[in-house]
Amino acid sequence: MRRRAGAAVLVCLLAAAALAPPAPAAGFGTIEGGGQHREHEHITRAALACPGHDCLEPATLGRLAGDGRGFGAVGSPDLTEVSVPAAHCDDADFLAGGYPRTRGQATAAVTACVEHLRGRFRAAVRDAAGLLDEHGRILPDEVFLDGGCAPAEQGEPRAKCTALEEFGRALHGVQDFYAHSSWADEADPARPIGPDNPPGLNLPAPSSVLDLRGTGAPSVPPDLATGCFVLHDAVPGVGVCERRITHAALNKDNGLIDAATGEATEPGTPRGRVGTNFAKAVTGAVVESRHQWRELRDALRDEYGERRASVMVCALTHDDPPSDCGGASDRTMIASFVMFALFLAVIGLSSWRGRQAG
Repeated sequence: MRRRAGAAVLVCLLAAAALAPPAPAAGFGTIEGGGQHREHEHITRAALACPGHDCLEPATLGRLAGDGRGFGAVGSPDLTEVSVPAAHCDDADFLAGGYPRTRGQATAAVTACVEHLRGRFRAAVRDAAGLLDEHGRILPDEVFLDGGCAPAEQGEPRAKCTALEEFGRALHGVQDFYAHSSWADEADPARPIGPDNPPGLNLPAPSSVLDLRGTGAPSVPPDLATGCFVLHDAVPGVGVCERRITHAALNKDNGLIDAATGEATEPGTPRGRVGTNFAKAVTGAVVESRHQWRELRDALRDEYGERRASVMVCALTHDDPPSDCGGASDRTMIASFVMFALFLAVIGLSSWRGRQAG
């Protein structure tokens, strides 16, 4: 999601001032207000909430998706990467025939987005190693989320928090890909094709472009475009976006999304109101988010083996991993033994006093 100038300032204030209400903004929404309806949160909840296979339990899902009081991991790029096009898959615009940018430049911008998201995805896999000790047992201090998760920039030490943040940042980008690109949508058939009405590819999710486990260059369709973004986001474009496809022309960012079903209604942008473009973008984002969660689980198995990965996945999805996932660490086992020994001592003392009284 990308923000206008006033929103960018308020986002910074929000990070430092206990979530003061922000101003209007553009992009799949992270806040409630200013035309946004917490779209990133609702997409993430629709994709990953229980019931489901390896789904996320309520408190953990709140840390990943947000809960109306905080951004959640998926909203983190709107706090610290507002001006990073690759974090939102922006600036990959191209239109055949006399356009001010080449296909190569647009493809390079798409590739930059994919590489940025690959970095976040790999960081989530890396940070998951800290969930367990050398014997594959859960470290309680690394998985309890009491008090919430601080951003990594503020020194958050817990492995579950950092893994969720990195994965959430990757999810933000893949969700924005569907909102900001022509992958899943269609042009307005009532108007001529041009920078204010670029062609749509009308393709399903998951996208072959978003191969976050891969290492090679992504395969980018020749007509794929995302919008050029500047703070004064408008149609026609101004400044560096003059004569180009803009974010304002192409985005399908805002509308109502059912957090349980993913149903999308009441689109709030011009491109989103063309046909079922908003619903297609939301459906694509939900399907892609589920796909990337499966990809993360597979990446953990490839990196750490089936046994350790299964405990990691349990730790990343459950609200009380030491109780629910087995394999408690030595620290947990020692604490349990001490409590049991104290219990036996109390019982023994009570019995001895009873015999003495008799």
